[in-house]
Amino acid sequence: MRIGIAQINTIVGDLAGNCEKMTQAYLDLVAQGAAIVVFPELVTCGYPPRDLLFKSRFIQDVETYTAQFQQVVGDIPAAVGTVIRNRTKQGRPCHNAVLMMQNGTVINTTCKSLLPTYDVFDEDRYFEPGTENPIITLDGKRIGITICEDIWKHPDIPTSQRYQTDPVQRLADAKVDLIINCSASPWHLAKDRFRVDLVKDAAQKARASLVYCNAVGGNDELIFDGKSFVVDAQGKLLGSAPAFSEALTVIDTEEPSEDYGHVTAPDDMEDLLAALTLGLLDYAHKTGFSKALIGLSGGIDSALTAAIAARALGPENVIGISLPSSISSQHSRDDAAALAKNLGIEYHPVPITDLVKSATTALQPLFAGLEADVTEENIQARSRGLLLMAMSNKFRALLLTTGNKSELAVGYCTLYGDMCGGLAVISDVPKTIVFELSRHVNREREIIPWNTITKPPSAELRPDQKDEDSLPAYDILDAILERYVESGLSTEEIIADGYDTEVVKDVVRKVDLNEYKRKQAAPGLKVTPLAFGVGRRIPIVQKYVS
Repeated sequence: MRIGIAQINTIVGDLAGNCEKMTQAYLDLVAQGAAIVVFPELVTCGYPPRDLLFKSRFIQDVETYTAQFQQVVGDIPAAVGTVIRNRTKQGRPCHNAVLMMQNGTVINTTCKSLLPTYDVFDEDRYFEPGTENPIITLDGKRIGITICEDIWKHPDIPTSQRYQTDPVQRLADAKVDLIINCSASPWHLAKDRFRVDLVKDAAQKARASLVYCNAVGGNDELIFDGKSFVVDAQGKLLGSAPAFSEALTVIDTEEPSEDYGHVTAPDDMEDLLAALTLGLLDYAHKTGFSKALIGLSGGIDSALTAAIAARALGPENVIGISLPSSISSQHSRDDAAALAKNLGIEYHPVPITDLVKSATTALQPLFAGLEADVTEENIQARSRGLLLMAMSNKFRALLLTTGNKSELAVGYCTLYGDMCGGLAVISDVPKTIVFELSRHVNREREIIPWNTITKPPSAELRPDQKDEDSLPAYDILDAILERYVESGLSTEEIIADGYDTEVVKDVVRKVDLNEYKRKQAAPGLKVTPLAFGVGRRIPIVQKYVS
């Protein structure tokens, strides 16, 4: 059977635009000889719609545009992810569904059974679960439909143990020949390896071929990688779509091409770079920005952010601003200028010495007799934030914040200073990976000045300052943060792993104290299993010490 996979990039709420894109994809795949066309989960409205589902006309409008697309579908059927009303009037008002359409009518409706409520997902807030997976016969094949999480009932997934039903087992019992899975599965590092194994296990469990059609593109903090693929009943890969880009791919389950099944193993750094590039590109364009603005400190974080921005938007659409103070080192100024030249971006130095002096003078009567401390350091950062926001307004450019996950975790950042901006591109990238990814950016030629990568990191808010004056070495810090933030281990458990008691307690204290900063941070692109954002809901006011 020739499966047409419509791996397309949709915009949440752009019902007309999404359906127009779906129409073109359907017609193109039919022209390529597809016997069935498969779309991702909630393709009509974009994923995730979140509280748009509570707006009075949203579900009705989705159904209207879905019906319009339905009239496009001819003899070649299409599996379409969409929202439908819950006609029973019991439970949640709508379903996350896939409609199988043919000749202008709906010939099969499947509602998502397993509704995830972990990490960034909150589907039980919106949808009523389905209770069955009806079978449809096309071209002599018995076909069952699943939707994303429906195939994630697996012994190796702790979160799946709460589910009382197993849609894949239902389809196995029904002896289907083919399972279609329409997904919107956000990407994070190392996820695709597990996802491929999961799909293969599901195919073997059901003794049926399995089509996995995933969304692609960035929506808010989530990045969808695509990487749709098809496996046979033995779990052998029959074909796949590319990563991090739209694709209209036809895969024949009966006669796979010779090169099918030979897919290059993922390169984590290349995937991470592609994910951040796509996430930034879509966030900017989908919110109406064509240009980006970045404060270039001469440090590695702003350098990496600028490199990603130039890759995503084109160097002609990136503005780099150096904001040196009287404390800024010459090598940092030189590194910022060299980076801009290597990238080919617009570059302007705007000294802040007079602005800092003016603010300090204004505050002098109030601060008389008090020793200088972090307050004066933060005046520098906030002076930069003030100027960058002004330039963002004037140039209509999206200001990108440049802080990494390690700094955000322990509050090594200035609220209303370097945290100013519309998107935090690398806020989910730990500092150790920032270094690794920067070296990857330079794999063919020097883009980020090597001096930027090799010199000791410094905020340069006081003379001869180094990050390690306030923080442990980043390899130690990141290891502790991974255990405390992502794995949820207690202080005692982390210490038992061999880390210094006082260091662990200090890091944990800083993480807990700085929740208020993270709640006010710009949205960040999620690239790890647990990011600071909607997937992590720690109270600001709380006294629990773990």
